[in-house]
Amino acid sequence: MIISAYQPYFAPFPGFFKKIMLSDVFVIMDSVQFPLGRSWLTRNRFKNDKGIYWIRIPVWRTGKGIQKINEVRICYEREWKEKVLKGLDMAYKNAPYFLEIIQAWEDILRREPELLLDLNLYLIRYVLDYLGIKKRILLLSELGIEEKEPELSLRICKMLGADRFLAQKSAEKYLDGELFRKEGIELIFFNPRPPIYPQLWGDFIPNLSIFDLLFNCGKKSVEIIKRD
Repeated sequence: MIISAYQPYFAPFPGFFKKIMLSDVFVIMDSVQFPLGRSWLTRNRFKNDKGIYWIRIPVWRTGKGIQKINEVRICYEREWKEKVLKGLDMAYKNAPYFLEIIQAWEDILRREPELLLDLNLYLIRYVLDYLGIKKRILLLSELGIEEKEPELSLRICKMLGADRFLAQKSAEKYLDGELFRKEGIELIFFNPRPPIYPQLWGDFIPNLSIFDLLFNCGKKSVEIIKRD
């Protein structure tokens, strides 16, 4: 059984979903520390007529100290929801699948989830459902595991009975291969190539949010992600 894990990024890049597709069980690392600096948890890249533009979700940080990801609350004191929808409209209104995809954004933002985790999970689960990706998804907080790396990923594998753990190539520096070998668990490292697909607005830009792909390619996106 192959297990992999990722933090619950905001509107993640296609490689996030490629990792899920290559796994039997995918663990969302919701109870690890929320980064103090910039993070893919609160922002991601999209594309308009000027090139890359960012969508950022404001969260409460001041006076909160060290937070876990699943404790971070969204700040609704700024009028950012309307800005997000307007930006998506201007960037993607001419994309083939704009109307069906933007409806999901409108529905999710209308809910005004209190927690950043909930917003990000709504978007991730929407993509999985839309593309028909059916995998077992667990939250780290559901497992009751408190260890940190390099023990954390190994503990997840042992608890869930994995014989293989799939990780980004960049994670090789903090995962202890010897610990995995002693437990009979194979470490698999991969570095997914960015999928190439038709984009609006000039030259292709890789590794944007998955939603750039969805706006342009709809349900065909799942086959594009599968390609090596």
